[in-house]
Amino acid sequence: MNKINSLFANSADQKLLSLYFCAGCPTLDGTADVILTMQRRGIAMIEVGIPFSDPLADGPVIQSAATQALRNGMTLSKLFAQLAAIKDQVEIPLVLMGYLNPILHYGIEKFCQSCVEAGVSGAIIPDLPFDDYLNIVKPVADRYDLRIIMLITPETSEERIRFIDDHTDGFIYMVSSASITGTQKSFDDAKQEYFRRIDAMHLRNPRMIGFGISNAQTLKAAQDNAAGAIIGSKFVTLLNEADGNADIALDRLFEALKQ
Repeated sequence: MNKINSLFANSADQKLLSLYFCAGCPTLDGTADVILTMQRRGIAMIEVGIPFSDPLADGPVIQSAATQALRNGMTLSKLFAQLAAIKDQVEIPLVLMGYLNPILHYGIEKFCQSCVEAGVSGAIIPDLPFDDYLNIVKPVADRYDLRIIMLITPETSEERIRFIDDHTDGFIYMVSSASITGTQKSFDDAKQEYFRRIDAMHLRNPRMIGFGISNAQTLKAAQDNAAGAIIGSKFVTLLNEADGNADIALDRLFEALKQ
């Protein structure tokens, strides 16, 4: 069974926590250590960012991380090599998150094959048009048992959400707001209503809520209204401040999530 499906099948009553970091930042060779440390510290699933020069959906923190990673020399080929080297040690799901351009240059078939060889269970491609996903990417990904995760926002129609739910597997990424990534102190009434509205749809796929989670209030809101939460910008900031020491970054993150 794909590790993503296995995670949610065995975690019905748990409040899952997934973290994002950008491969190659703050150091080129730190990817493996960050992943293994997060696994050891109980993180349920890891999103590994593929650095790109024009990350349209990302705020300044992740944009800066991508720029630094590219300056460090990170490439998709290097990332796959780093992941393949620790494949046998990684038991939790790894999900690559990146934009379509680098993946197209690498090749869709080659990308899916490399994911399997490197122990990657899924991919999030924010700028992948859904029609292209259905007609081009999904048939290839299905052959490799790779989950392509789609995003929804407060502006996504119910019809569109149900269509996505019917044609994807793994989980649905609920973006907390129709904006770029970044931390928020709280989720307002409109966002809370969005969470409740989607919950009431009783979708087939489990949901994870991301964008803006950085403290106890936003974490609880996400975990109360979905299978779990995804934290990106906050952890990327802490990892940079800790010069790539994931243990220190996680200590500081867990402390921030209590406040």
